[in-house]
Amino acid sequence: MRDFEYLNPAKIIFGAEPYEKVENILVNRNVKSILLVYSGEFIKDLGIYQAIETICQKNGIKMTANGSVVPNPKVELVRELITQARDNDVDFIIAVGGGSSVDTAKAVSIGVSYDGDVWDFFDGKATVGDVLPIGVITTIPASGSETSNASIISNGLFKCGVEDDKIIPCFAVMNPNYTMTLPEYQSACGISDILSHLLERYFTNTEHVDTTDYLIEGAIQALMLNGERVINNPSDYNARAEVQWLASIAHNNLLDTGRESDWASHRVEHEISAQYGITHGEGMAVVMLGYVKYIAEKHPHKSAQLANRIFHVDYNNYTEKEMTLILREHLLSFYKKLHLKTSLTEMNIGDDAFEEMALRATNNGQGTVGHYYPLDKDKFIEVLNLCK
Repeated sequence: MRDFEYLNPAKIIFGAEPYEKVENILVNRNVKSILLVYSGEFIKDLGIYQAIETICQKNGIKMTANGSVVPNPKVELVRELITQARDNDVDFIIAVGGGSSVDTAKAVSIGVSYDGDVWDFFDGKATVGDVLPIGVITTIPASGSETSNASIISNGLFKCGVEDDKIIPCFAVMNPNYTMTLPEYQSACGISDILSHLLERYFTNTEHVDTTDYLIEGAIQALMLNGERVINNPSDYNARAEVQWLASIAHNNLLDTGRESDWASHRVEHEISAQYGITHGEGMAVVMLGYVKYIAEKHPHKSAQLANRIFHVDYNNYTEKEMTLILREHLLSFYKKLHLKTSLTEMNIGDDAFEEMALRATNNGQGTVGHYYPLDKDKFIEVLNLCK
């Protein structure tokens, strides 16, 4: 196990009656002006907009709202929101929705006090300084950004991230009722995204990580059980609650402690979604299947262990490569139950941009992505070919 430090100050407000607690936080922080960041009018249908508006009116807090967030959030909107926050002397940001809203809010948070362009943080030219505090009301269990220290933003074909503990939200509201009306496709993509976060952490070369190994294995089993329940019965509150909590558990960095996670699959998917605008969760289903097939041949140790512990594939009967391919079949079956596409062919994506994406991801072929089995440009393309 590696040495580590762990911090997660996010206050979780889980359940159906969150707003008195939210009001207390805003009042205790002496908030004077909030920026509400969201994506579409659904938050009014759920009563979230009105609840925040009422809190602000009651306590003399100025509220500025912007509902223009889109999937694969864009730096152009972040720049616009930074100006909006400065013009209204915003001292607190509330993000409502899924990972796109939260990541946008985090980017605004780090950019308001910075004199340069906010993209400087994402391409490594600047480090995070003063930030605005953030609160989150999550309606789409998926990214786990509501309790993570990361923000991922797109700038044209470049999709990059910032990680800093300063942008962990100070509170996260998780009300499973808000997820009940999600379309099946959004629910399925969210479940796939959560699974990808668990698998990325599981694939590690760090030894003696039994605690986090077993935690991740348990989380995967809970997700598969309750994810299928959500698809079969969208009004199952308890299944929705399990999935919503798993979204945070999978990405609040607790399961990273003492180990080096992989993240090769995410870098592959980020290039695909930047190039073609696909939904991240469905893209992760496609990429994870290709990547698991790849590591079956190249580096099957952890994937074989996962097959053994979750699906009881016996080491005495199969090689680690064969065990990993059996794991892939179980993953494929699960994604099919979620009714997701599982290949680039199904997405009508060909191989014409594979070279371009690989060069972009690997710094023009000078670097690698991932830690479990690092991918250079050629290996990156090999994984993409297995996603077809």
